Amino acid sequence: GTLAANSTVRRMALKQTFRTLGYPILNIPGDAATPELETMLAAQAIGKYGSFVVLDHFTPETAYPLLVLRQNIYTDPQKPIQVQPGLYEINNPGPEDPVLVTTNFSITYFSVANEVESAGLPTWLLVTESEGMSVLTAWAAGKFDAERIAKDVKRFNVAEKVNQKRLVLPGHTAVLSGEVEEELPGWDIKVGPREAVDIPKFLKQAI
Repeated sequence: GTLAANSTVRRMALKQTFRTLGYPILNIPGDAATPELETMLAAQAIGKYGSFVVLDHFTPETAYPLLVLRQNIYTDPQKPIQVQPGLYEINNPGPEDPVLVTTNFSITYFSVANEVESAGLPTWLLVTESEGMSVLTAWAAGKFDAERIAKDVKRFNVAEKVNQKRLVLPGHTAVLSGEVEEELPGWDIKVGPREAVDIPKFLKQAI
C-alpha cells in the first residue's frame, strides 16, 4: 500500500544510499474504491513522505481536512501553534458566569475549552498573550503574570460582560492570586484545579 511503498522508497534512499529513489514522491490515490478511501490514502501519503498528491475527488470535504493535516505536520517546532488572545464564549455564557484564565498555547486552550464544553457549563474563557507557551512555561518565563492578566482583562473589556467579577486562575499559578487581586480591585480571584479534566467538577462545586 501507499504507506509501505513510501516508507520503503525513503528507507532505500536514506539508509541504502540508493540515489535514484531520493527524488520527491508522487502519490495518486484515485484508484481507491470510494472518495472516503481516497482521502484516507491521501492522508497516509501526506503523513509519510508524499511530496505530491493528485486527487480525483477535489471537493471541500476532501481537501480541507487534508490541508489542515498538512499544516499541522509541517510546522516550525520553534514556533508553538497559538490561539488568538481574547475572551471566548463557551456554551453561551451570561453575566453571572465565571471567567477562566489560560494562556494562548493551543493544546492548553483546547484542553480547557473541550472539558468545559463537553460538561455543558456556560463559561467565559480569557486567553492571554503568552507567546504560545503553556501555563507553567509562560509563568516561569515571565510571560504569564498578574500584570499581563490584568492588562488583558481590561483590553478585552471583561468587566462589561459579567456582573459577578469572578476570575479563576490555573491551579499551577496559585502564587499569582494575591498579585492579581492587587491589580484588579473588586474582583473575586479563585484558584482552579491543576488539570483540565477537573475543571467541570470545580465549577460545579466551588463556583
